[in-house]
Amino acid sequence: MAGKITNNINVTKLFETIDSIKKNPHLAKFKFRAKNEWVDGTHCRTTIKDFYGAGKEDTSRLQSFILQADEPAVLLGTDHGPNATEALLYALTSCLNTTFMYHASAHGVKVEKLEIELEGEIDLRGILGIDEKVRNGFEHIHVTFHVKANAPAEKIEDLVRLAQKRSPVFDCVTHETPIAVTMTAEPVTTGPRT
Repeated sequence: MAGKITNNINVTKLFETIDSIKKNPHLAKFKFRAKNEWVDGTHCRTTIKDFYGAGKEDTSRLQSFILQADEPAVLLGTDHGPNATEALLYALTSCLNTTFMYHASAHGVKVEKLEIELEGEIDLRGILGIDEKVRNGFEHIHVTFHVKANAPAEKIEDLVRLAQKRSPVFDCVTHETPIAVTMTAEPVTTGPRT
């Protein structure tokens, strides 16, 4: 059985997944991973592949996703990719988009167009340690949804609210997430000692 498809999302499988998780809550626990390495200057590379989910280690991805990050020249970089704060905007808008589409599909709303624009304001005085009163991260993020769908404006507003309420990245950005930091240090090998 193919199932009901709305917005190219298999809604039948979506509701089957929800039912499975209700019966077996341990299936809801996922662990996503990323490994980052410095390349040169402000350029670094993040690799994403395997993850844990639905009760087991998932190795179904045949290839890794490689994401480049750098800074623009004005911030002493070489522009090999977006900077980390731009990548945060990417993560936030992607998550809001996906969450909106899941809920629109589940509610039978057919979407013809969904575009989300984000703009984040940041003050470098915090990052550079010039002013301790200035935060390091975004001071404000403005999000604009552009939606064309077979639903009244009130329903679309409800879906935009649901996207915010259920988006994991929106939650991480708007609420404090505990982060445990550990490290290892390796000695630099400079050649044989004399």
